[in-house]
Amino acid sequence: MSKKIFWIVGLVVICIVGVIVLTDVDQKSVVIDLEGQPFLGEESAPVEIIEFGDYKCPACKDFNDNLLPIINKEVVETGEAKFYFMNYSFINIDSNRSAQFAETVYQELGNEKFWSFHELLFSKQPDDLTFENVDLYTESFLEEVLAEVATEEETKTVMKAFGENEGKEAWEKDMKMAKDLGVSSTPTIFIDGKQFVGKTLKDFTDMVEEAAASGK
Repeated sequence: MSKKIFWIVGLVVICIVGVIVLTDVDQKSVVIDLEGQPFLGEESAPVEIIEFGDYKCPACKDFNDNLLPIINKEVVETGEAKFYFMNYSFINIDSNRSAQFAETVYQELGNEKFWSFHELLFSKQPDDLTFENVDLYTESFLEEVLAEVATEEETKTVMKAFGENEGKEAWEKDMKMAKDLGVSSTPTIFIDGKQFVGKTLKDFTDMVEEAAASGK
């Protein structure tokens, strides 16, 4: 089946202990503080799409590699929506370390470099990843990944800031937001404050179009 037709990745899943488990959610509108968050698209885009994800989650990698490019083309590049990424890193220490490192990249190098690093880091996720594996995303590994998209000087700047825990506060903000929203799965998607619980790409684009038409 084409991924452009069916939502192959279960967006409402829990990605833990190597098992993807469906979960029920209560659809309700919530307020999500997006100040200082990295995003794709035009700032003036009327609809806000937020992904809560974990860099060590295989379902998040699948979403990032296969579905985000379609979403970007269908609703972000058209100016209909902007797409945010927020951390819900819960698998193990690798999740927390990579999330805080990515936050540091964003703070020190800006939005564009963040997304380059974000995409590359997901592409580096091992195909045979298990949740019991730890210390795969070490500081040296993350530095090597960053060096592929940043200059030597930029990389040194990020490493210094990371060593000083500069990304920790932003990461903690994401984690608190995820907890407050009741997020328990990755990737979890919100569209203008409402959790997406559909199964097809059409469900997704319909929800975006409805949000754009409602004007919040």
